[in-house]
Amino acid sequence: MTTPNLLILEDEPGLREVLVRSLRAEGFEASAVATGRELLERVASGAPDALVIDIGLPDADGRDVCQALRARGIDVPVLFLTARDALTDRLAGFSAGGDDYVTKPFDIEEVTARIGALLRRAGGDAPASSAGTLFDPTERTIAQDSVRIELTPTEFRLLAALAGRQGRACARLELTRAAWPYGAIVHDNTLDVYIARLRRKLGSLPRPPRIVTVHGTGYRLE
Repeated sequence: MTTPNLLILEDEPGLREVLVRSLRAEGFEASAVATGRELLERVASGAPDALVIDIGLPDADGRDVCQALRARGIDVPVLFLTARDALTDRLAGFSAGGDDYVTKPFDIEEVTARIGALLRRAGGDAPASSAGTLFDPTERTIAQDSVRIELTPTEFRLLAALAGRQGRACARLELTRAAWPYGAIVHDNTLDVYIARLRRKLGSLPRPPRIVTVHGTGYRLE
């Protein structure tokens, strides 16, 4: 049986060391990085079997990192770590593509059990990334070849949510939950305005993906 490979994203050195040491003792092949950029660079050379991602990072929101991974077609299980236990924070994590959530301080036994459950449920091949478009949550940019486009935080989260669906329709409510804080009042025309902005910006890429309106549902990225 192959030993599951875990990659941990945690910026606090002491906790990072404890997680790596404890998870190795539990039988996982564990390694760690301290920033979102490091994680994206590591994953680019090969995705692990599961990811443990801290939400509060020095260079990015862990949820944006997760959305960027989903947009790249990386569909491995993601367990979020966070000190925030509000319902809105947990829901935002799931909307960003996370699979489970552990609040600090935590028992390593619980982390181990949750990772094991995620790995048992995981299966199937990861879909291909979206038209070779590189999502960078640390700078909130997208790039193709040498062309790089800057996005606002809301634009980035909207586009990443669409890309993460890999050609399937994304409902308006799902997009709203992915891009705005829970409880925010977002009118239909507000979402449409942001989609229109994204369409204009995407037009600058060498191979621009298309945001297609799916009537009665929402939007789809092609």
